[in-house]
Amino acid sequence: MRALQRLGQISLSLLERWGHGAIFFLELLQALPASLRRFGLVVQQIHAIGNRSLVIILASGLSVGFVLALQMYYALTTYGAAESLGLIVNLALVRELGPVVAALLFAGRAGTSLTAEIGLMKAGEQIAAMELMAIDPRARVLAPRFLAGIISMPILAALFSAIGILGAYVVAVLLIGIDSGNFWSIQQSGVDVWRDVGNGVVKSMVFGVICTAVALYQGYETEATPEGVAYATTRTVVTASLGVLAMDFILTALMFSTP
Repeated sequence: MRALQRLGQISLSLLERWGHGAIFFLELLQALPASLRRFGLVVQQIHAIGNRSLVIILASGLSVGFVLALQMYYALTTYGAAESLGLIVNLALVRELGPVVAALLFAGRAGTSLTAEIGLMKAGEQIAAMELMAIDPRARVLAPRFLAGIISMPILAALFSAIGILGAYVVAVLLIGIDSGNFWSIQQSGVDVWRDVGNGVVKSMVFGVICTAVALYQGYETEATPEGVAYATTRTVVTASLGVLAMDFILTALMFSTP
């Protein structure tokens, strides 16, 4: 009986958290039109969220391109298909690795920054002061950051994929000696703009929604203590990463299940 009671308590707690998170997300969506009227705030947050994440995104994309080209070359030469290296690398990056890895890095860098910022504003009673002055903190603080995250994530994912393809070119053409024309031409003929690149952009936008919404929720609902902010940043990385991986499976199954 105690085990069953404990299971029921855990289930009710999870349902309560999910319901509270769903209500928070709906309220955040309702506040988006107000943020569009103050687009200068959104631009500031795009700089804070996106521009300051460029270094880790570009460095990681270049490294992934290097390693992916080497690994794919060793595998493809076994079957005499080394000329397909450019196509395999391109599809792997624009379909999967670009959106997913960029989102995980975004959650670790920008997500934790957002959570800590909102959490410290709550700990410093800035959020409460806005409410006392009849200013909706969701419209003034949360919504511009949410919109900036949605805009920044596809751009960062595209840059990740582009620099990864460039890194693969350096390894495949300049180091290994694959023909440069073949490396690019097979990508032009084998990559579909809407099916491959377009679906990758859609993925990155969904991941941007997940990472930014989780970061803002954890910061807004955290306990107004240093320990609470620290735990909230940890929960942001874990929850956002799991959400990205789970949604990636669902989106991949929906987008690429049929030819």
